Amino acid sequence: MREHYHEQLDGIRDQLVTMTKLVADAMGRATHALLDADLAAAESVIASDTDIDVVADQVEAEALDLIALQAPVASELRTLVGALRMSATLERMGDLAEHLAQIARNNYPSSAVPPELTATIREMGDLAVRLVFEDGDIIANLDVEHALRMETEDDRMDELQRELMARLLADDWPHSVETAIEMAMAVRFYERFADHSVSVARRIVHQATGQRPERIEQA
Repeated sequence: MREHYHEQLDGIRDQLVTMTKLVADAMGRATHALLDADLAAAESVIASDTDIDVVADQVEAEALDLIALQAPVASELRTLVGALRMSATLERMGDLAEHLAQIARNNYPSSAVPPELTATIREMGDLAVRLVFEDGDIIANLDVEHALRMETEDDRMDELQRELMARLLADDWPHSVETAIEMAMAVRFYERFADHSVSVARRIVHQATGQRPERIEQA
């Protein structure tokens, strides 16, 4: 009976890894749609957001069932509560990719991104995809050391955000106010995506060690 229970716990972890792959794919396609004015890619991201929601709902249902029926001990309870929070966070990350796709769709047939911002947006998109793929590895392997490094890896996204916002607010900004607002929104979506990715990693630290990441970092 307990063997089946632990198989169910492993299954929930596998579903979280699946969510990271779905979210990474959505973010990659959303960035492509944003840069290349690819309407089909934008529409596919918007349509596939329900796939992420379905897995999140499955994680929630199964985790709550196990909490209610199996009387989990402390480490198991951390795993289940952490799964609930991580699935909700990953679902929000999928929403952020969808928001970027909506910007791409709203600007079609033109690219939403001015040419001088293309390289920065591309780097932000690539970094976002890499971070969530790393989340998948951290979840699969309960890799605490890697999880603790994620905060530093997120620093580059913050640098890119500051760089791009400075350009949007410069007196010599050559484009419309509407374009500046859309780009500011897009940058905010990437920055929040990275923050959520770090949050997922921090949940794994707590799940694996029972300690908050800041306590481990100070030790």
